Amino acid sequence: MISVLVLTKNEERDLPGCLESVAWCDDVHVFDSLSDDETVNIAEKFGAKVTRRKFTNWSAHQNWGLAHISFKHSWVLYIDADERVSDKLREAALKVAQVDAPESAFRLRRRDFFGDGTWLKHAQISPYFLRLFRPEKMKYERLVNPVSIVDGPIGEVEGFLDHYPFSKGISFWLQRHIKYSDLEAKTILENRKKGGKFSLAKAFTASDFTEKRFHQKEFFYRLPGRPFIKFFYMFALRRAFLDGRAGVTYSVLQSIYEYFIVLRERELTRAAETDSK
Repeated sequence: MISVLVLTKNEERDLPGCLESVAWCDDVHVFDSLSDDETVNIAEKFGAKVTRRKFTNWSAHQNWGLAHISFKHSWVLYIDADERVSDKLREAALKVAQVDAPESAFRLRRRDFFGDGTWLKHAQISPYFLRLFRPEKMKYERLVNPVSIVDGPIGEVEGFLDHYPFSKGISFWLQRHIKYSDLEAKTILENRKKGGKFSLAKAFTASDFTEKRFHQKEFFYRLPGRPFIKFFYMFALRRAFLDGRAGVTYSVLQSIYEYFIVLRERELTRAAETDSK
């Protein structure tokens, strides 16, 4: 009862392992952003259906895919090329994703691993993601790190989606997050320009996890010294040091990423002020 959707862009290294983890599925779709390596050939060798489109931003790209790709089944499991579906997640997902299920989506738990294979059990900021859903009931907002908006009730499914964000090395992670920082900064400024819809109360009391995370993120972006706050939160409050050297390193990298966002935000603000003169 489940179709699989994999987003790719030059993923010849990670894609084989990803597709092997969903070999149980008879309707795998690779949604490719015009890769110029062997990604498409690998997808076709595994029997996946390939759809190609130029990447614009995360939410627009994901929304286009859900609207235009013809899925065989009523449920879609969305994963990235550097993620692997565990056996327990597969079994649990197939059990709950029924045609007559009352839910519109299921939240699953992702398990992030550092480059040395250490599970970032404490350092990982947000382990829950809405990745199993009815495509007609899902939409995305924000340019990067999209917020999932579900029309209908949400359930939870057991098992882990294993994620290897450092599979291509630290340098690749940094390059990717420099790009992400640009989109994050643009999103922050656009929200402020529109007046935003931030609620401090919802950031702490919202019953829906996705809604609560959205308002927490908006609250965080209004704090001074965000890179230091993020490091303190991860290292001290989430006890990332319990993950050893990997946890400490990841905390530092996340604070650096936050500083990238701050720098890009300042740069865009200065450019806007210059243009307005």
